[in-house]
Amino acid sequence: MDRRRLLALTAGSLAATALPAWAAPELSPLPGAPPPIGEAERRARLAKAQRLMREQGLSALLVEPGASLVYFTGVRWGRSERLTAAVIPVEGDILVVTPFFEEPSVRETLAVPAELRTWEEHEDPLALVAGWLRERKLDAGAIGVEETVRFFAIDGLRAHLPGATVRSGAGVVRGCRMIKSPAEIALMQHAANITVAAYRHTVPRIERGMTPGDIGAIMNGATRALGGSPEFALILLGEASAYPHGSGKPQAVRDGEVVLMDCGCTYQGYQSDISRTLVFGDPTKRQRTVWDQMRKGQQIAFEAAQLGVEAGKVDDAVRAYYASLGYGPDYRLPGTSHRTGHGIGMDGHEPINFVRGERTRLAPGMCLSNEPGIYIPGEFGIRLEDCLYITEQGPRWFSQPPDSIDRPV
Repeated sequence: MDRRRLLALTAGSLAATALPAWAAPELSPLPGAPPPIGEAERRARLAKAQRLMREQGLSALLVEPGASLVYFTGVRWGRSERLTAAVIPVEGDILVVTPFFEEPSVRETLAVPAELRTWEEHEDPLALVAGWLRERKLDAGAIGVEETVRFFAIDGLRAHLPGATVRSGAGVVRGCRMIKSPAEIALMQHAANITVAAYRHTVPRIERGMTPGDIGAIMNGATRALGGSPEFALILLGEASAYPHGSGKPQAVRDGEVVLMDCGCTYQGYQSDISRTLVFGDPTKRQRTVWDQMRKGQQIAFEAAQLGVEAGKVDDAVRAYYASLGYGPDYRLPGTSHRTGHGIGMDGHEPINFVRGERTRLAPGMCLSNEPGIYIPGEFGIRLEDCLYITEQGPRWFSQPPDSIDRPV
């Protein structure tokens, strides 16, 4: 073959197989990954739910697809107009109802003993649920529904069980999911480790003129290479960083301007949520001052989050400090326009929150974000976000906050 033709063909082949700009071939999945949640732990979850149901006077609990269905049963399924749901009775194995043609797929992820009952397209699945409850004489008691269950399911259940009480079962679900086990915390720690490693890969690669999409693509590419599933990569540049969830205006990296990154991933169903703020180039004195103030606010929140403390008191402590600096008061700007933090686990936002008036006392196994950002409209915002978990000895970080605007990751 002609040498020049061979070189041309080789060059064309390389161009066709070139990796995208966000790919990270030098990265590989982080070592030390913990195992997924096993059947024994899911059985323990169901046992705890049944204990809470007895304490709260519920005879059964209806759960639709979503994090709670995965939590209790392992079933990973999407919501549609065709109902798939689980019913947890106060005693015995659970019921799973699903369309007939979906049964094989639902069984693939079912991880606990259960009775499966299917319904055909012309049938009402809530009639199936009601019949099962009557068979077990559970319809005479109160039927709980997980707090995200849709109205049509609640309405159908009431229609088929006119003598039964149907009410919220949030107390049962929250009583289980708010308290993470050591296995869950290990999965969340690994997710956080992936996100931190992705930041370390991404931040040095930020260049002048990049858009939020450019930076987000690098971050998400690194997250995938490290073994996580990207959940979000919110990138706020310049003035957009003054608005917690950003702006639709065109943005690009410029010298001396703030780059705020809020990113997270999922690993084996458990999430991370970490924010970092840096300046492209040399920070101004004002940017340094606000960054240091926000970092101290985050530390004040961490130190306030002690075992047995009402969660709302953590938010109060930060706002008192910010008010002493002239921010606020309350949610007014410049200052912090949102709560200090939110619960996290299988969902990125779960009960409870670090917010004024939250009376729930912090207990071992609770996991929350800590992110009391400072926002100055028209200028910039600073947000550092790291999640923590409560132990018998006090709070512990999933990710260690940075100590300087010069070392943001």
